[in-house]
Amino acid sequence: MVETIEWTDAGVVMIDQTRLPREERYVTCRTYEEVAEAIRSMIIRGAPAIGVAAAMGIALGVAQADANNLEAQFEKICATLARTRPTAVNLFWAIERMKRTFAESAGLSLPRLRNRLIAEAQQIRLEDIAINETIGRNGAALVPDGKTVLTHCNAGALATAGYGTALGVIRAAISSGKKIDVFADETRPFLQGSRLTVWELQQDGIPATLITDNMAGHFLKSGRIGCVVVGADRIAANGDVANKIGTYSLAVLAKENGVPFYVAAPISTLDLELASGDQIPIEQRAASEVTHVFGVPVAPEGTAVENPAFDVTPNRYVTAIITERGVARAPYGESLRGLTAERAVR
Repeated sequence: MVETIEWTDAGVVMIDQTRLPREERYVTCRTYEEVAEAIRSMIIRGAPAIGVAAAMGIALGVAQADANNLEAQFEKICATLARTRPTAVNLFWAIERMKRTFAESAGLSLPRLRNRLIAEAQQIRLEDIAINETIGRNGAALVPDGKTVLTHCNAGALATAGYGTALGVIRAAISSGKKIDVFADETRPFLQGSRLTVWELQQDGIPATLITDNMAGHFLKSGRIGCVVVGADRIAANGDVANKIGTYSLAVLAKENGVPFYVAAPISTLDLELASGDQIPIEQRAASEVTHVFGVPVAPEGTAVENPAFDVTPNRYVTAIITERGVARAPYGESLRGLTAERAVR
Protein backbone atom coordinates (compact mmCIF):
# COMPACT_ATOMS: atom_id res chain seq x y z
CA MET A 1 0.00 0.00 0.00
CA VAL A 2 1.21 3.50 -0.82
CA GLU A 3 3.04 5.55 1.85
CA THR A 4 1.19 8.85 1.99
CA ILE A 5 3.35 10.68 4.54
CA GLU A 6 6.20 9.91 6.92
CA TRP A 7 8.64 11.67 9.21
CA THR A 8 12.32 11.35 8.27
CA ASP A 9 15.57 12.96 9.38
CA ALA A 10 15.55 14.96 6.13
CA GLY A 11 12.04 16.33 6.71
CA VAL A 12 8.40 15.39 6.12
CA VAL A 13 8.18 13.14 3.07
CA MET A 14 4.88 12.83 1.18
CA ILE A 15 3.75 11.51 -2.16
CA ASP A 16 2.91 14.36 -4.54
CA GLN A 17 -0.77 13.76 -5.30
CA THR A 18 -0.86 16.48 -7.94
CA ARG A 19 1.43 14.32 -10.11
CA LEU A 20 -0.50 11.07 -9.92
CA PRO A 21 -1.11 8.96 -11.93
CA ARG A 22 1.36 10.31 -14.47
CA GLU A 23 4.30 10.21 -12.08
CA GLU A 24 4.89 8.62 -8.67
CA ARG A 25 6.99 11.35 -7.08
CA TYR A 26 7.78 12.04 -3.44
CA VAL A 27 8.59 15.47 -2.07
CA THR A 28 10.47 16.34 1.10
CA CYS A 29 9.24 19.34 3.06
CA ARG A 30 12.17 20.74 5.03
CA THR A 31 10.35 23.60 6.78
CA TYR A 32 6.91 24.07 8.27
CA GLU A 33 6.21 26.67 5.57
CA GLU A 34 6.79 24.00 2.92
CA VAL A 35 4.39 21.65 4.74
CA ALA A 36 1.78 24.43 4.79
CA GLU A 37 2.21 25.03 1.07
CA ALA A 38 1.96 21.28 0.37
CA ILE A 39 -1.41 21.25 2.15
CA ARG A 40 -2.61 24.41 0.43
CA SER A 41 -1.59 23.24 -3.05
CA MET A 42 -3.02 19.73 -2.49
CA ILE A 43 0.29 17.91 -2.79
CA ILE A 44 -1.23 16.21 0.23
CA ARG A 45 -5.01 16.16 0.67
CA GLY A 46 -7.80 14.32 2.45
CA ALA A 47 -8.91 15.38 5.91
CA PRO A 48 -7.03 12.75 7.99
CA ALA A 49 -3.84 13.14 5.93
CA ILE A 50 -4.02 16.92 6.31
CA GLY A 51 -4.23 16.47 10.08
CA VAL A 52 -1.14 14.25 10.12
CA ALA A 53 0.73 16.71 7.88
CA ALA A 54 -0.16 19.63 10.15
CA ALA A 55 1.10 17.76 13.22
CA MET A 56 4.35 16.92 11.47
CA GLY A 57 4.65 20.49 10.21
CA ILE A 58 4.38 21.81 13.77
CA ALA A 59 6.99 19.31 14.99
CA LEU A 60 9.27 20.32 12.12
CA GLY A 61 8.83 24.01 12.88
CA VAL A 62 9.71 23.59 16.56
CA ALA A 63 12.65 21.35 15.65
CA GLN A 64 14.09 24.32 13.74
CA ALA A 65 13.07 27.02 16.24
CA ASP A 66 15.44 28.61 18.74
CA ALA A 67 14.88 29.14 22.45
CA ASN A 68 14.22 32.88 22.12
CA ASN A 69 10.51 33.61 22.47
CA LEU A 70 9.63 30.01 21.65
CA GLU A 71 5.96 30.38 22.50
CA ALA A 72 5.54 33.17 19.93
CA GLN A 73 7.32 31.08 17.31
CA PHE A 74 5.06 28.13 18.14
CA GLU A 75 1.91 30.23 17.77
CA LYS A 76 3.11 31.51 14.40
CA ILE A 77 3.77 27.96 13.18
CA CYS A 78 0.28 26.83 14.26
CA ALA A 79 -1.39 29.90 12.74
CA THR A 80 0.36 29.38 9.41
CA LEU A 81 -0.84 25.79 9.17
CA ALA A 82 -4.35 26.68 10.32
CA ARG A 83 -4.77 29.06 7.37
CA THR A 84 -4.19 26.39 4.72
CA ARG A 85 -7.60 24.65 4.30
CA PRO A 86 -10.67 25.88 6.20
CA THR A 87 -13.15 23.01 5.75
CA ALA A 88 -11.25 19.91 6.95
CA VAL A 89 -11.72 19.88 10.72
CA ASN A 90 -8.99 17.24 11.22
CA LEU A 91 -6.49 20.02 10.48
CA PHE A 92 -7.66 22.00 13.51
CA TRP A 93 -8.05 18.87 15.63
CA ALA A 94 -4.39 17.98 15.02
CA ILE A 95 -3.20 21.53 15.70
CA GLU A 96 -5.09 21.60 19.01
CA ARG A 97 -3.61 18.24 19.98
CA MET A 98 -0.10 19.53 19.27
CA LYS A 99 -0.88 22.69 21.26
CA ARG A 100 -1.87 20.55 24.24
CA THR A 101 1.33 18.53 23.94
CA PHE A 102 3.36 21.76 23.80
CA ALA A 103 1.62 23.12 26.91
CA GLU A 104 2.05 19.85 28.82
CA SER A 105 5.77 19.83 27.95
CA ALA A 106 6.46 23.39 29.13
CA GLY A 107 9.01 22.31 31.74
CA LEU A 108 11.16 20.30 29.35
CA SER A 109 14.44 21.43 27.84
CA LEU A 110 14.22 22.50 24.18
CA PRO A 111 15.79 19.27 22.85
CA ARG A 112 13.37 17.15 24.90
CA LEU A 113 10.42 19.33 23.88
CA ARG A 114 11.35 18.87 20.22
CA ASN A 115 11.53 15.10 20.66
CA ARG A 116 8.19 15.11 22.47
CA LEU A 117 6.45 16.93 19.61
CA ILE A 118 8.04 14.70 16.98
CA ALA A 119 6.89 11.63 18.89
CA GLU A 120 3.36 13.02 19.15
CA ALA A 121 3.18 13.72 15.42
CA GLN A 122 4.39 10.21 14.64
CA GLN A 123 1.85 8.80 17.09
CA ILE A 124 -0.97 10.68 15.33
CA ARG A 125 0.10 9.02 12.07
CA LEU A 126 0.15 5.52 13.60
CA GLU A 127 -3.20 6.08 15.32
CA ASP A 128 -4.75 7.20 12.05
CA ILE A 129 -3.78 3.98 10.30
CA ALA A 130 -5.17 1.88 13.15
CA ILE A 131 -8.37 3.96 13.24
CA ASN A 132 -8.89 3.50 9.51
CA GLU A 133 -8.48 -0.24 9.79
CA THR A 134 -11.12 -0.29 12.53
CA ILE A 135 -13.47 1.87 10.45
CA GLY A 136 -13.02 -0.64 7.65
CA ARG A 137 -13.95 -3.57 9.88
CA ASN A 138 -16.97 -1.71 11.26
CA GLY A 139 -18.23 -0.90 7.78
CA ALA A 140 -17.48 -4.15 5.96
CA ALA A 141 -20.71 -5.82 7.10
CA LEU A 142 -22.75 -3.03 5.48
CA VAL A 143 -21.39 -3.70 1.98
CA PRO A 144 -23.64 -6.05 -0.03
CA ASP A 145 -21.88 -9.11 -1.40
CA GLY A 146 -21.83 -9.54 -5.17
CA LYS A 147 -22.61 -5.87 -5.90
CA THR A 148 -20.77 -2.75 -7.01
CA VAL A 149 -19.76 -0.02 -4.56
CA LEU A 150 -19.84 3.58 -5.80
CA THR A 151 -17.42 6.09 -4.28
CA HIS A 152 -16.67 9.77 -4.85
CA CYS A 153 -13.38 11.67 -4.63
CA ASN A 154 -10.56 9.79 -2.87
CA ALA A 155 -11.00 8.56 0.70
CA GLY A 156 -8.33 5.92 0.59
CA ALA A 157 -4.75 5.50 1.78
CA LEU A 158 -3.84 8.66 -0.14
CA ALA A 159 -6.33 10.72 1.88
CA THR A 160 -5.12 9.33 5.21
CA ALA A 161 -1.92 8.07 6.80
CA GLY A 162 -2.79 4.66 5.35
CA TYR A 163 -5.58 2.14 4.53
CA GLY A 164 -8.29 4.77 4.08
CA THR A 165 -11.80 5.51 5.32
CA ALA A 166 -14.27 4.82 2.48
CA LEU A 167 -11.72 2.67 0.63
CA GLY A 168 -10.85 1.09 3.98
CA VAL A 169 -14.44 -0.17 4.17
CA ILE A 170 -14.08 -1.57 0.66
CA ARG A 171 -10.71 -3.17 1.46
CA ALA A 172 -12.10 -4.76 4.62
CA ALA A 173 -15.18 -6.07 2.78
CA ILE A 174 -12.95 -7.75 0.20
CA SER A 175 -10.68 -9.14 2.94
CA SER A 176 -13.75 -10.67 4.56
CA GLY A 177 -14.41 -12.63 1.36
CA LYS A 178 -17.04 -10.48 -0.32
CA LYS A 179 -17.03 -10.34 -4.11
CA ILE A 180 -17.39 -6.67 -4.96
CA ASP A 181 -16.06 -4.19 -7.45
CA VAL A 182 -15.86 -0.40 -7.37
CA PHE A 183 -17.21 2.42 -9.51
CA ALA A 184 -15.22 5.62 -8.99
CA ASP A 185 -16.66 9.00 -9.94
CA GLU A 186 -14.02 11.07 -11.73
CA THR A 187 -14.68 13.95 -9.26
CA ARG A 188 -14.41 17.18 -11.17
CA PRO A 189 -12.75 19.59 -11.14
CA PHE A 190 -9.58 18.19 -9.49
CA LEU A 191 -10.19 14.62 -10.70
CA GLN A 192 -9.33 12.87 -7.44
CA GLY A 193 -11.46 9.90 -8.44
CA SER A 194 -9.89 9.30 -11.82
CA ARG A 195 -6.34 10.26 -10.86
CA LEU A 196 -6.12 8.91 -7.34
CA THR A 197 -8.87 6.42 -6.44
CA VAL A 198 -8.55 4.33 -9.59
CA TRP A 199 -4.75 4.41 -9.34
CA GLU A 200 -4.83 3.37 -5.69
CA LEU A 201 -7.29 0.52 -6.27
CA GLN A 202 -5.19 -0.72 -9.17
CA GLN A 203 -2.16 -0.89 -6.86
CA ASP A 204 -4.13 -3.30 -4.65
CA GLY A 205 -5.63 -5.30 -7.52
CA ILE A 206 -9.19 -4.24 -6.64
CA PRO A 207 -11.49 -4.15 -9.71
CA ALA A 208 -12.29 -0.50 -10.44
CA THR A 209 -14.32 1.19 -13.16
CA LEU A 210 -14.13 4.92 -13.81
CA ILE A 211 -17.31 6.87 -14.58
CA THR A 212 -17.87 10.57 -15.09
CA ASP A 213 -19.76 12.36 -12.33
CA ASN A 214 -22.90 12.80 -14.43
CA MET A 215 -23.18 9.04 -15.05
CA ALA A 216 -23.88 8.27 -11.39
CA GLY A 217 -27.67 8.61 -11.65
CA HIS A 218 -27.79 6.20 -14.60
CA PHE A 219 -25.96 3.47 -12.70
CA LEU A 220 -27.77 4.04 -9.41
CA LYS A 221 -31.05 3.51 -11.24
CA SER A 222 -29.77 0.33 -12.93
CA GLY A 223 -29.75 -1.73 -9.74
CA ARG A 224 -26.07 -2.59 -10.13
CA ILE A 225 -24.91 -0.38 -7.25
CA GLY A 226 -25.25 -2.01 -3.83
CA CYS A 227 -24.21 1.03 -1.80
CA VAL A 228 -22.38 4.34 -1.93
CA VAL A 229 -19.44 4.89 0.46
CA VAL A 230 -17.72 8.27 0.78
CA GLY A 231 -15.43 10.01 3.23
CA ALA A 232 -15.93 13.36 4.97
CA ASP A 233 -14.05 16.53 5.81
CA ARG A 234 -16.35 17.72 8.59
CA ILE A 235 -19.51 16.32 10.19
CA ALA A 236 -21.81 18.59 12.19
CA ALA A 237 -23.59 17.56 15.39
CA ASN A 238 -26.82 16.77 13.53
CA GLY A 239 -25.08 14.46 11.03
CA ASP A 240 -24.83 16.92 8.12
CA VAL A 241 -21.70 15.98 6.16
CA ALA A 242 -19.23 18.21 4.32
CA ASN A 243 -17.37 16.30 1.65
CA LYS A 244 -15.96 16.89 -1.83
CA ILE A 245 -18.22 18.88 -4.13
CA GLY A 246 -20.68 16.57 -5.87
CA THR A 247 -21.32 14.41 -2.80
CA TYR A 248 -24.68 16.06 -2.11
CA SER A 249 -26.06 15.30 -5.59
CA LEU A 250 -24.82 11.72 -5.28
CA ALA A 251 -26.62 11.31 -1.94
CA VAL A 252 -29.88 12.64 -3.39
CA LEU A 253 -29.62 10.25 -6.33
CA ALA A 254 -28.87 7.35 -4.00
CA LYS A 255 -31.94 8.03 -1.85
CA GLU A 256 -34.17 8.45 -4.91
CA ASN A 257 -33.10 4.98 -6.06
CA GLY A 258 -33.17 3.24 -2.69
CA VAL A 259 -29.39 2.76 -2.48
CA PRO A 260 -27.77 3.04 0.99
CA PHE A 261 -25.45 6.05 1.36
CA TYR A 262 -22.67 5.56 3.91
CA VAL A 263 -20.11 8.03 5.23
CA ALA A 264 -16.84 6.65 6.64
CA ALA A 265 -14.85 9.00 8.88
CA PRO A 266 -12.89 9.03 12.14
CA ILE A 267 -14.26 10.60 15.32
CA SER A 268 -11.78 13.46 14.77
CA THR A 269 -13.86 14.54 11.74
CA LEU A 270 -16.86 15.25 13.97
CA ASP A 271 -17.40 18.90 14.86
CA LEU A 272 -20.09 18.73 17.52
CA GLU A 273 -19.74 22.45 18.23
CA LEU A 274 -21.56 23.10 14.95
CA ALA A 275 -25.30 22.49 15.21
CA SER A 276 -25.72 21.89 11.48
CA GLY A 277 -23.90 21.84 8.16
CA ASP A 278 -25.04 25.41 7.48
CA GLN A 279 -22.22 26.54 9.77
CA ILE A 280 -19.44 24.61 8.02
CA PRO A 281 -17.04 26.94 6.15
CA ILE A 282 -16.72 26.01 2.48
CA GLU A 283 -13.34 26.51 0.85
CA GLN A 284 -13.35 28.37 -2.46
CA ARG A 285 -10.54 27.42 -4.82
CA ALA A 286 -8.95 28.92 -7.90
CA ALA A 287 -10.93 29.37 -11.13
CA SER A 288 -8.11 27.74 -13.09
CA GLU A 289 -9.02 24.33 -11.61
CA VAL A 290 -12.30 24.56 -13.53
CA THR A 291 -11.17 26.35 -16.68
CA HIS A 292 -8.04 24.22 -17.19
CA VAL A 293 -7.18 20.52 -17.05
CA PHE A 294 -3.48 19.79 -16.60
CA GLY A 295 -2.77 23.33 -17.75
CA VAL A 296 -4.83 23.02 -20.94
CA PRO A 297 -7.74 25.49 -21.22
CA VAL A 298 -11.18 23.87 -21.58
CA ALA A 299 -13.22 27.09 -21.38
CA PRO A 300 -13.00 30.46 -23.14
CA GLU A 301 -10.62 32.99 -21.66
CA GLY A 302 -12.31 35.26 -19.14
CA THR A 303 -15.04 32.77 -18.22
CA ALA A 304 -16.65 33.50 -14.83
CA VAL A 305 -16.19 30.58 -12.44
CA GLU A 306 -17.47 29.42 -9.07
CA ASN A 307 -15.32 26.71 -7.51
CA PRO A 308 -16.46 25.56 -4.06
CA ALA A 309 -14.29 22.62 -3.03
CA PHE A 310 -16.98 21.02 -0.86
CA ASP A 311 -20.73 20.75 -0.45
CA VAL A 312 -22.87 19.74 2.53
CA THR A 313 -25.11 16.68 2.45
CA PRO A 314 -28.09 17.00 4.83
CA ASN A 315 -28.37 14.17 7.33
CA ARG A 316 -31.67 12.92 5.86
CA TYR A 317 -29.74 11.50 2.92
CA VAL A 318 -27.16 9.69 5.07
CA THR A 319 -27.99 6.06 5.86
CA ALA A 320 -25.20 5.67 8.43
CA ILE A 321 -21.89 7.20 9.54
CA ILE A 322 -19.16 4.61 10.07
CA THR A 323 -16.50 5.50 12.68
CA GLU A 324 -13.85 3.65 14.65
CA ARG A 325 -16.24 3.68 17.64
CA GLY A 326 -19.10 2.09 15.75
CA VAL A 327 -21.83 2.90 13.26
CA ALA A 328 -24.07 5.90 13.94
CA ARG A 329 -27.59 6.15 12.55
CA ALA A 330 -30.37 8.70 12.80
CA PRO A 331 -31.12 10.52 15.00
CA TYR A 332 -27.50 11.64 14.64
CA GLY A 333 -27.72 14.25 17.37
CA GLU A 334 -27.95 11.35 19.81
CA SER A 335 -25.86 8.66 18.14
CA LEU A 336 -22.84 10.85 17.34
CA ARG A 337 -22.72 12.29 20.86
CA GLY A 338 -22.99 8.76 22.18
CA LEU A 339 -19.89 7.73 20.22
CA THR A 340 -17.86 10.71 21.44
CA ALA A 341 -19.03 10.14 25.02
CA GLU A 342 -17.78 6.56 24.70
CA ARG A 343 -14.39 7.89 23.59
CA ALA A 344 -14.26 10.26 26.58
CA VAL A 345 -15.01 7.42 29.02
CA ARG A 346 -12.30 5.22 27.55
